[in-house]
Amino acid sequence: VQLVQSGAELRNPGASVKVSCKASGYTFINYYIDWVRQAPGQGLEWMGRIDPEDGGTKYAQKFQGRVTFTADTSTSTAYVELSSLRSEDTAVYYCAKGDAWGQGTQVTVSS
Repeated sequence: VQLVQSGAELRNPGASVKVSCKASGYTFINYYIDWVRQAPGQGLEWMGRIDPEDGGTKYAQKFQGRVTFTADTSTSTAYVELSSLRSEDTAVYYCAKGDAWGQGTQVTVSS
């Protein structure tokens, strides 16, 4: 199992960012993808998950309305898009399938 994420992003406050997570080594539609982030000096924060088979999503309450999870079954790739970015969104974003994690994507929000 391998999850490979897109590279680091720098955004201005108020902008949006989309991070990808390409899965391989297993049947993509058979397992949820979770999204987790870790801000500097903070613990892991679960953002939610997507079921790639039907696109069903579950969002942590904190992120509802500002985060969108999608999945492209043709490329076995999951995405998280975060809008209306603020400095507090600066963090490393991870995708995970059970015990398998992506390498993380640094998102920095700064003017």
